[in-house]
Amino acid sequence: MEREQGLSEIQRTRIIAILRGVKEADIEPLAEALLAGGITVLEITLNTPGAPDMIRRLQATHGDRLFIGAGTVLDMDDLQLALDAGASFIVTPNTDEDVIRRCRDQGVPIYPGAMTPSEIVRAWKAGATAVKLFPSASLGLEYIKELQGPLKHIPMVAVGGVNTDNIADFIRTGCHAVGIGSYVINLKEICEGNFDWVKERASQLTSRTIG
Repeated sequence: MEREQGLSEIQRTRIIAILRGVKEADIEPLAEALLAGGITVLEITLNTPGAPDMIRRLQATHGDRLFIGAGTVLDMDDLQLALDAGASFIVTPNTDEDVIRRCRDQGVPIYPGAMTPSEIVRAWKAGATAVKLFPSASLGLEYIKELQGPLKHIPMVAVGGVNTDNIADFIRTGCHAVGIGSYVINLKEICEGNFDWVKERASQLTSRTIG
């Protein structure tokens, strides 16, 4: 998959749902709830027990409707685990240029984590599809606005602190997409089988994206 296609996938709804700590038994009804709420990009973090099997399972059942990737990929070993599971894209919390280059060479979209301008540029030059600004909750909107001056040519994904009240602000500031975890992937609601709650929260978020 080329860089342009990897960007178009995340720009469809502008939201990447981050699935961390989800039980395997809940993965399919959760995917259905997110899809019904308009979210089509799912990142299953590798520090979730059973993550590779969940990626395989969702690719088999929802791969034609969802863009399913692996997150919290820290190094080359994690990357191989994710690729073997069939992840369609890779997300990292850090800037590992070897991981980025491997994804670039294999045509796998990758959204590596970076915080400083130097890290962002390094990740982009190594072949990032877009750069994940992390932790965006701590960095804030003003920081992202300032980055847009010299680095507007680099697609950015804000992760951390995004909710229904500010999601449009992040998109308006220049982010190509945002990553959202517990605000929509609420483990308490999921464990109680309240997938309608997830669907409603997803709908609220997607209704506030613009552009």
